[in-house]
Amino acid sequence: MHYALAPRTFLFSHYFATGLRIATGIIGLTFLTYFLADLPTAVAVAMGALCTSLMDMPSPLRHKFNEMLAGVLLCSAVALLVSLSSQLEWLLLTVIVLVSFLASMMVVYGRKAMPLQFAALFVMMLSSEAPSTPLQALRHGALFFAGGAGYMAYAMVVVWRLRRRLKQQVLAEALYELAVYTSIKAGCYDIDNALPAQMEKLVREQSVLAERQQASRDLILRGKPREEEAILVQVHYAMFDLYEVVLATHTDYVLLREQYAGGAILPLLGDLIGKVARDIEAVAYAMTRDQPSRPTSDYGAELDALEEVLRQLPAGEGDPDDDVVDAQAALRATINKIREVVAMIARLHAASRSRWAALPLVPESDLTPFLTQQRYSIGILLANLRWSSPIFRFALRVAMAISVGLVSSRWLPYSSHGYWTALTIAVILKPSFAMTSQRRADRLIGTLIGCLLTAVILHFVHAPALLIGVLFIATVLGPTFLSIKYRYTAVAASVQALLLIGLTVPQGGSGISERLLDTLLGTLIATFFSYVLPSWEYQNLPRLVDAVLDANRKYVDAAADLLLRRTGDDVRYRISRKRFMDSLATLSAALGRMLDEPSAKQRAPDELNRFTVQNYLLVAHMAALRLLLQRYAEDMPGAEVEAALERAFAEVGASLGATPAAVIAAPDGQSTWIAQWPGWAPLQRRLRLLQRDAAQVANSSAAIGAVLRQK
Repeated sequence: MHYALAPRTFLFSHYFATGLRIATGIIGLTFLTYFLADLPTAVAVAMGALCTSLMDMPSPLRHKFNEMLAGVLLCSAVALLVSLSSQLEWLLLTVIVLVSFLASMMVVYGRKAMPLQFAALFVMMLSSEAPSTPLQALRHGALFFAGGAGYMAYAMVVVWRLRRRLKQQVLAEALYELAVYTSIKAGCYDIDNALPAQMEKLVREQSVLAERQQASRDLILRGKPREEEAILVQVHYAMFDLYEVVLATHTDYVLLREQYAGGAILPLLGDLIGKVARDIEAVAYAMTRDQPSRPTSDYGAELDALEEVLRQLPAGEGDPDDDVVDAQAALRATINKIREVVAMIARLHAASRSRWAALPLVPESDLTPFLTQQRYSIGILLANLRWSSPIFRFALRVAMAISVGLVSSRWLPYSSHGYWTALTIAVILKPSFAMTSQRRADRLIGTLIGCLLTAVILHFVHAPALLIGVLFIATVLGPTFLSIKYRYTAVAASVQALLLIGLTVPQGGSGISERLLDTLLGTLIATFFSYVLPSWEYQNLPRLVDAVLDANRKYVDAAADLLLRRTGDDVRYRISRKRFMDSLATLSAALGRMLDEPSAKQRAPDELNRFTVQNYLLVAHMAALRLLLQRYAEDMPGAEVEAALERAFAEVGASLGATPAAVIAAPDGQSTWIAQWPGWAPLQRRLRLLQRDAAQVANSSAAIGAVLRQK
């Protein structure tokens, strides 16, 4: 369950804060305008505020200003254009088709442009309801702009005043996801959980975690932090250091399960990692309440029990490839990493109580590569005006579906509101088939529940003050659940719209059944058009797989430079790892969407699952190598270790298709003085695993290509 859906955290999440801010702004502006003018003027202003509120998302202040300003200007222009065209039916339909197409083309700019696309479609539908004279159209456009600009000013002031609170909430969300990620790792030690399914779940959660961590970076690392934000910066960096250690805790789960199944070792490891996850969640919980966190777990008993297990293990003698010896080495490595995780948890708690200190990154480093950049070049839009572009086909699909919806609604045997049908189509139709299918189910179920709930409310509640109170609650809940549980948003939106009708047209009792029928019509049309000019996920798989391999090679190269001390800091390593994980998350998301498409359109799902998991393991090996070299830095035989690393990285690069590096001659691995260095055996073992998984990545890539060529 999403953390914001839990009762103990819901009221403290940025989702609820956003919903409360939006509802207060919209209803406040509406009542203020109604007090100063009249109801039609207040409705026009409310429309502007409502459409602009769709762009009110957690973002850095400069980005938020740009996004909301774009929403105000674009939606005001659409409102004016549609209103001016409303008296000529053929002209209105032409404008609707063009606006639907151009608004949907804006999806080329990424996820943050999707609310802008919907806002443009929303105001287009509302403005097309009643014919307007040119003077009325100008007045409507001006009032719409005033409402949008007023809401924008209000939202910017509120967010500026509460910017530290927003950063706390977004950072806490990243910590909650890190706790979930760690909890899934704990499940890998439970033999009742199928390991392949657990690893796939881990990779999926890694994608979500990467997204939340990026949101934290964008808010906390952008600009110079203020003195009162020092603790947030320290917790942010401590979180990423902890994440790297948790990432490195991957070992041979298969080997450990084979050797220690049925004993006390695996449950001990699982319980300890699970306790770590709960401790991370405690830090997030304290962060949402603006309180310093303190350790809530005592790891002493579990660590003592693991120490006893290690003491009882026989001496690691024999063939290093022997499974028993290998399992003992894996167990020792796992316990060492868990100790480091526990130490990092203590640092995380301490960071929440610390004062300002030097930041971990070097002062000269440029943080720009770590941050999301706004790129709204017209060239990106023009480059996608081609038949082969999935976004171009999506824009055509939306324009056709909305046009059919508006025309079809006029044939219904009652006074239909065509915008409701068109709005349903706009809500349901998304760039991917999987997203469309999910929105279709959520919209239908949410609208049905909302209609029934509103019917009950209107039957028992007649006092306008109480109805306005329920309307405010619905207005809060709509944006609150928009990105975490759209079904709840659909319920709230239905209640909101139908209560407005109940308040303004008390005798409009048939409105509930009519809205339900309009939704059904829109759903049928959207379902039909989801198969028109489709863009199936498998068509993008070769490009996404190549992107992962390319990012993987660059990450391995950066890791080699760091571990071989060719660079003075880890900035390039962190940037390369971020880009690698981003590319892996993109592929993983595409795979998830493909599995929701018709079975005839699915390609190489098993091979892709293996490919994503093996790439993830490669990152884990690199993180483990870095920690290993730090742990055994004392008396390290530098030349021999560098030679082993050079040799391993050359083989890994060759497996991944990179230009082979010069291979240094191997030292005598049996040399007594090298073998006496305690890090030599675990280093050799880790390098073998790294080379093995790199070869498996290459094999999986070849298998994916073979499957795609067959079909």
